[in-house]
Amino acid sequence: MGRRPGAKVTVRAIADEAGVSVATVSRVINGRDAVAPATQEMVRRAARRLGGTVPEPSGPADPAARPVLVYCPYQLTDYFGPIVTSVLETLALHGREAVVQAGSSAQTRAPSLLDLPRRATVAGAVLVLPPSSAQDLRALHAQRYPLVVVDPRTELPEDVASVSAAHTAGARRLTGHLTSLGHRRIGFVGGPRDWQVTGSRMAGHAAALSETGVLVDPALVRYVEEPSTERGYRAALSLLTGDPALTAIVAFNDKTAAGALRAARERGLRVPEDLSITGFDDSELGRSILPMLTTARQPLEEMGRMAVSLLMRLVDGHAIDTLHVELATPLVVRDSTAPVREAAPPARSNGSS
Repeated sequence: MGRRPGAKVTVRAIADEAGVSVATVSRVINGRDAVAPATQEMVRRAARRLGGTVPEPSGPADPAARPVLVYCPYQLTDYFGPIVTSVLETLALHGREAVVQAGSSAQTRAPSLLDLPRRATVAGAVLVLPPSSAQDLRALHAQRYPLVVVDPRTELPEDVASVSAAHTAGARRLTGHLTSLGHRRIGFVGGPRDWQVTGSRMAGHAAALSETGVLVDPALVRYVEEPSTERGYRAALSLLTGDPALTAIVAFNDKTAAGALRAARERGLRVPEDLSITGFDDSELGRSILPMLTTARQPLEEMGRMAVSLLMRLVDGHAIDTLHVELATPLVVRDSTAPVREAAPPARSNGSS
């Protein structure tokens, strides 16, 4: 039943109707703190259903009306593109505009992170693989500035929110898949040495090998300064030249795996009959080359959505129980891996003794 015209609508009644806290309704009514536009609209609709009204936002100066900075200082390729697109689409669902700084030029023209709290134009930031130091991120967080880091390059302070894929678990599944096929001489192509993800994937690789009683052989490890097809080709060629007995290569991502495929062909090796190769990401590239790559799927779109969800809670002043979110990286088995080929038996002599 509706209320009588002119009947008083309490904050508690609006909160119950909207399914939010009394504090949130109070913030919307008083316009004192940032509340996501979608939440504001939900509160206003609840008030109207009950026969009351809630004031509209005071204007662009209201934190709830400010856009969000989306910072990704890399080319928006098949890895970064889906993340940034997902962030922008999810912000739009929250009624929030974005200020995008992307591409290599963003590294030079972007403002210092420490200057962000003094910029009244943005309410918070989503930072994708930022090259900023942990000290800068810690100092920014100390100023109570809402931010979420997607796929941190370096280890973050405990109280800085982040979203990433489960790199260690994904790498462990990939190498475990290879060892289940009988592979033991497995080369590892890691990313840049100073990236946290490189260490995480090496940890997963080493853990899977150890389950078979094998330790990582440093001679079977290469690192690339940039996870590109060309760098992957060079690293794989170095591995194959150094150890002809190699039966598999775990590549840093699908791009470096594509480079490894090229190196295998140049060495006269068939994939997967002579050499198994795995990637990481489950990108369009990995699904389009032949043979299609066995890989670990990174939930890139979900990473973007989760980052916005965390940021909106921070902007609204809500506590977050889990600050570091890792999303699953399931194994995707395709055509680039196969059981290790048995060594040919020695030729038998037909002569008589």
